[in-house]
Amino acid sequence: MLSRRDFLQVSLAAGAVWGAGIPWARAAAQQKLTQDDLLAFEPLGNVTLLHITDIHAQLVPVYFREPSVNIGVGEAQGLPPHVTGEAFLKKYGLSGGSASAYALTDQDFGALAQAYGKVGGIDRLATLIKAVRAERPNQTLFFDGGDTWQGSYTSHESQGGDMVRVMNALGTDAMTAHWEFTYGSDRVEELIEMIEFPFLANNVRDTEWEESVFEGVSTFERGGAKIAVIGQAFPYTPVANPRYKVPTWSFGIREEAIQERVEEVRAAGADLVVLLSHNGFDVDRKLASRVKGIDVILTGHTHDALPEVVMVGKTVLVASGSHGKFLSRLDLDVRDGELKGFRYKLMPVFSDVIAPDPEMTALVEDIRAPHKALLEKVVGTTDSLLFRRGNFNGTFDDLICQALLEERDAEIALSPGFRWGASLLPGQEITMEDVHNATSITYPAAYRTEMTGAFLKTVMEDVADNLFNPDPYYQQGGDMVRVGGFGYTIDPTESIGSRISNMTLLSSGAPIDPVKSYAVTGWASVNEGTEGPPIWDVVESYVTKHKAVSVAPNDAVKVVGV
Repeated sequence: MLSRRDFLQVSLAAGAVWGAGIPWARAAAQQKLTQDDLLAFEPLGNVTLLHITDIHAQLVPVYFREPSVNIGVGEAQGLPPHVTGEAFLKKYGLSGGSASAYALTDQDFGALAQAYGKVGGIDRLATLIKAVRAERPNQTLFFDGGDTWQGSYTSHESQGGDMVRVMNALGTDAMTAHWEFTYGSDRVEELIEMIEFPFLANNVRDTEWEESVFEGVSTFERGGAKIAVIGQAFPYTPVANPRYKVPTWSFGIREEAIQERVEEVRAAGADLVVLLSHNGFDVDRKLASRVKGIDVILTGHTHDALPEVVMVGKTVLVASGSHGKFLSRLDLDVRDGELKGFRYKLMPVFSDVIAPDPEMTALVEDIRAPHKALLEKVVGTTDSLLFRRGNFNGTFDDLICQALLEERDAEIALSPGFRWGASLLPGQEITMEDVHNATSITYPAAYRTEMTGAFLKTVMEDVADNLFNPDPYYQQGGDMVRVGGFGYTIDPTESIGSRISNMTLLSSGAPIDPVKSYAVTGWASVNEGTEGPPIWDVVESYVTKHKAVSVAPNDAVKVVGV
């Protein structure tokens, strides 16, 4: 065993190897981990599934904080993934301050981020994927769960083309989609022509003829087994995102269509049936209890990262996180036409530990080179931890709301409850890349309008029902809309129309008057023709003026009943 002196000497030496600017605490943390540690796995059976989802176009390593609040309602109350913080550590037997605690919870995030560094990076993922394929030749499949083409400046500028290039280079075997559709149907069809693997969306139909728009299923042979993969795109795309982007396509869960597909592929000799899904975890948990014959669901959309699978009957549910932070490995023993057993590992992609794949690094640098000046443009610094993920206000959206209120001269600000967006640590510079990582969408107009108090209440109730309806099949959106300039109380256990109360205008302390009109600003309206400057310009202007921004803890939203 190393003495403390020896440990510090090893740690400091490691810091010298990794280069200047890396704190010794990080070197101390990282020297305990190796790439081999992350890859360590006792193989099982004859088939390996690798899965990522919700990368949101993050090509390079980022910080990403997991939620402190993730409320489950109805039958999902208290079940994973609706367990966070200390309760999460206790449930999975993880130690506070450990690498797993940093990767999987919000606990001591700022301090642990300094120690363990950034996560993700396509070139690090490439290294892990190549290593598993080398270990399991002709037995491995790699799947992308969607929300891949959107979420960064380079993806916005290339309209998803940059991510097509890197996912082709990763040797992806199939993908499904959600935010991909926000580029519009014409661009989606162009990009599908560019990808070198199946784009699977069994639940998307033409609105006129009710015919399938995309392939629904693809079949693979691995390890002597016939594997059928059914794709399930986000069912509520035209609700959560602009309908006018995909005017002739209909979506939906289409449970019966999935059951039909399962029976069809089983009849054709499939030994293993996989649903590559962007439904969201609770939807997939319910679906697994109702659709018979699915062996594995690779779930996405809700960004949940679970270190163990969840079993629903005989169906294995895998949740692989987001932003390239994790790679799931599921080994399967498939014999005699059925799944006999499995072994699972959720691999955190610690970027300081994993050797970047040189070919992928070169491709990423080629993609980013034309945009280098803008990506690196510093607009200010943050004195606060900026994050988005969580059921209610995140500090990055609080910052966006502050910018909207000031730059658009409004009383109330609304920022959508998007789950995507990297985190920033206190003292970190804010670059335009950081701004775009939280705002890059194809409908970015920062509007200013008038709303009555009654209409605002209706908006808040509708969003709350999308999140907290006890039936997962009616949960159609992301997290709760973030608010600036007013506060409210919410009881997630109530029914629609009764969840929101005590709406108060913060500037005066007066209750929101149902008949009075208020100046309201926001962004990401799904209505066609919305006018206003792009949200990234609003945030850039605000941060540039203030130079150093600080976001106080938000106590304007009160949660009761849970």
